[in-house]
This record gives sequence, structure tokens and C-alpha cells, in this order.
Amino acid sequence: MRRLLPFLLLLAGPALAQTSPIIDRTDMPSLTTGVDSLRLSVASPVLPATAPPLSRRGANQTWNYAALTPTSQRVETFLPASTVTATSAFYQLTFGALFGGVNRATVASPQELPLAAGGLLPITDTYQFYNLTAAAVVQQDFRSVGFGASLAGTAVPVTYVSQAQQDVIYRFPLSFASPADSSNSYFTTPAATATVGYLSQKRKRVNKPDAWGTLTTPFGTFQTVRVVTRLEDHDSVSVGGVSQGFDVPVTREYKWLAKTQHVPLLTITTRVLAGQETITGVEYRDIYRRIIRLATRDAATDAALSAYPNPSAAGTPLTLTLPAGSGPLTVSATDLVGRQLFRRHVAAPGEVLTLGPDAFGSFRGVALLTVTTARGTATRRVVRE
Repeated sequence: MRRLLPFLLLLAGPALAQTSPIIDRTDMPSLTTGVDSLRLSVASPVLPATAPPLSRRGANQTWNYAALTPTSQRVETFLPASTVTATSAFYQLTFGALFGGVNRATVASPQELPLAAGGLLPITDTYQFYNLTAAAVVQQDFRSVGFGASLAGTAVPVTYVSQAQQDVIYRFPLSFASPADSSNSYFTTPAATATVGYLSQKRKRVNKPDAWGTLTTPFGTFQTVRVVTRLEDHDSVSVGGVSQGFDVPVTREYKWLAKTQHVPLLTITTRVLAGQETITGVEYRDIYRRIIRLATRDAATDAALSAYPNPSAAGTPLTLTLPAGSGPLTVSATDLVGRQLFRRHVAAPGEVLTLGPDAFGSFRGVALLTVTTARGTATRRVVRE
């Protein structure tokens, strides 16, 4: 039997090795990792011709995205929630370990509000607060418990309506064998912002592990489990006496998760527009790389530029916000394969610029809108339905 055992283990080795990774709470950003800074590269939403199709699913797959080329980079930063709550008594009461209750946060990350119209309010220093359940908890998950932002110098916390309506991002353990799960979340801005504006979002999130296998990106090769997240959002906004509620096009996030990485190794985001699934974003875990740009980036325009409403309906105007004193500029738009939709010169723009319905014409889909000034360029992705 002793002689037979090594032989049996040798035969079983490949089968044992080729199994789906099991993602658990230790693979998420948490207090135990301290400050967890992660570099992400953004690639063109137009995938290389050699990229595998998103429809590739099932066990023991191979995905080769080594040909992805970064167009920009950013660093995702996760902090112990106590580091952020210590800056404000309002944050301590809402998300702190002593008083937070069901909204208690363990991790905070500088992030924008998850709303298409979030840029309309005069807010700065925006954070998203998360809770990672303790190791002893039977049902473990990683969820968003709220947001925070500075409004006129005062920290304003935003929480979900109830614990049952928090946004559950992952449930653990998570592997290819895990069933699909869903959550329904709902949050609104507090009454303190009513005189400035109001935002709310109802979201249905469905997570479905649909594949596992070997993923290759410019960052390396890893064993991964792929989770497809379907997001159905309804946003409401009221600013300056004008109120609007709208359903955001269905969003899917194809996320490849691996052990010890803390963020997806690759995320490909799509939206369903006119019945077609269109890639709108590609982002992957990476190291520092020098990005070669064809045009310089104007930091002031990039910070101020926003487009509203976004998504917007074909045949309706689109409003842009610009920094004061931009000077003469050019506004242009292309579709995702580079075809120019329009190009306009504006001699004396104000801080608000309205593009009439004729700018995009009957175009429907995702467009890249670029504002070019004497100081450089800034680009935003807009959706026309």
C-alpha cells in the first residue's frame, strides 16, 4: 500500500491542481492588510483582435489578454476605516466601530459617488465605506455600507436605507461551484444636502461565477475564477429645481478574481445599448508603466469636466461643465472604433456649454467626448440611448 500511495498521488496531482480558486475574506482589502494600495491600468475599450471572446465560460478555461496596452493608470487605495472616521465626528457616529451599528465600516476607499449625475453636486473628498465580516461570522460577505463627502467644508455621511438594503459586493466562499446570488440596495443623500441637491440610487446586483481557469495579462499569469456581475440601476437627481429619474442601461462587469490580489486582476465592463452588449471599460491589475500620450492632459479641465445627463437620449441636448477661463476650445466626439461624430470650435465658452441635439444626431451607443484647450485635453465617456 505504501508503494501504491505515491503512484495514486501522482495520478491525482493534475486533477487536484486543476480546480477553481476559492476566494474568501482574506482576499479582500481589510484591516489586516493595513494600507493596501493597488495599481490599475486602464486599456482601450476596443479589445485587441487576439483577445478571447467574453462568451468563453466553463471549467478550466484559458484567457490570453497579454496584448492589452495601458492608456492611463491609477492607484486604488484602501484604508482602515478608522483612519477616515477619525477626521470627522459625523463619520465616527455613522461608520465608527463604537457607534456605527449596522453601518460600521472596516475599510474606506477614496471613490466617487456611484451615480451618473454625482458630479453635479459641489462635493469633494468622496469616500466609499465597506464592511468585511469577521472571521467568526457564519455568513461572510464584503459590502458597501455607505459613502462620505465634504460639502462646503463639512463631512456628510450617506448610508443605505437599511442593513437589508446595503450593496453586497461578494459573498464568501466564492468559487466556480458557488450559486448565483443577488442583493437589492437603496441609498439617498441626507436632508442636509436638500438645499443644494438630491441624489438617490436603487440597485439590483446579481453575481454569477461562470468560469475558472488561467488568465494572462501584461501583469502576469494567474489561476482565476470569473464572476459576472449584472447591475440594474435607477438614479434620481434634483439640482437647481430640476428633477429627473432615469434607468441606467444594464451594466455587466466581467471580473477575474485570484487569491491574495485584493482587487480583480481584470475587469471588463459592458452596457446593453439598443439590445447590444458594448464594452465600455477595461481595467487590469498592473505595475507602474510609462504611458506615452499623443496629447497632454489638462488637469484643470479634467477635474471640472462633466457631462449631464449621462446616459442621455438621442435627439436631446448634452450639457458640459468647464473650468472658468478655459479660453477658446474644441469639442469633438468619436465612437469606440474611432469614427468622428462631430467637431466644434467654441471661441468664448462659459463654465457651462450646451451641445444641441444636432451634435450627435441620431447616434446611439458609447462615445468618447474630448475637450481640447490650449493647455491640453480631457476626455469623458458618454452614452446616447
